[in-house]
Amino acid sequence: MAGFSFDLSGRIALVTGASSGFGARFARQLAASGAKVALGARRVGLLDDLADEIAGSGGEALAVEMDVSSEASVIAAYDRIEEEFGTPDSIIANAGMNVEGAATELALEEFERLMGVNLTGVFLTVREGARRLMAAGSRDRGQGRIVIVSSITANAVEPGLAAYSATKAAVQQMGKVLARDWVRQGINVNSICPGYARTEINSDWFDTEAGQKHMAGFPRRRLMAEDSLDAMLLYLASDASAAITGSSFTVDDGQSL
Repeated sequence: MAGFSFDLSGRIALVTGASSGFGARFARQLAASGAKVALGARRVGLLDDLADEIAGSGGEALAVEMDVSSEASVIAAYDRIEEEFGTPDSIIANAGMNVEGAATELALEEFERLMGVNLTGVFLTVREGARRLMAAGSRDRGQGRIVIVSSITANAVEPGLAAYSATKAAVQQMGKVLARDWVRQGINVNSICPGYARTEINSDWFDTEAGQKHMAGFPRRRLMAEDSLDAMLLYLASDASAAITGSSFTVDDGQSL
């Protein structure tokens, strides 16, 4: 395809949950592809270290304290990004968490905390991003890209993950509806549904005997490689995906088969 490229030069990206796991890797890949990257999370010390690493590799990154479950924090973070870089046009709503334990033992406070990060946090992140994109003229430029990180648990039954799976199914469907709402505003909204890779959120689990049995139940009996999402992320964040909106992409090394 003529002109096909994942080059993100001139783009401004925001990655939430950038202090570890997929978020930190996404930030590195976006920066390596030419974007200025805003790193959003609550653990600012880790963000500062990542920003220094990206700068040391020739990229541009900005550490921004951001609690996605707080509207005031989200707005303040966008204000800071606009002051330093400009309006983000590749927004990666990645921040997420899980609470271990059976649903019968899950305290309401923990359930609400999970919803606050995984569902409300995604809504606040993408809503504020869309508002600012529209104000900056996204309808004419057509370069708005929003990528929501869902999970294979949005569509597959995983025992013990009722609340977590509900949030991931919700943000996947929310992304489709927002794609329709904003389709004439120059903003594409898509979701990635990753399978299991070793990250901070699950590394302890996969080191247990039960976790090893879980992994052995995957068709390829393994976790995904850490680079498995790179190409899909860059595609959806770039001009290459101009014709793709309202879609959800499963990238799981066949784990959900």
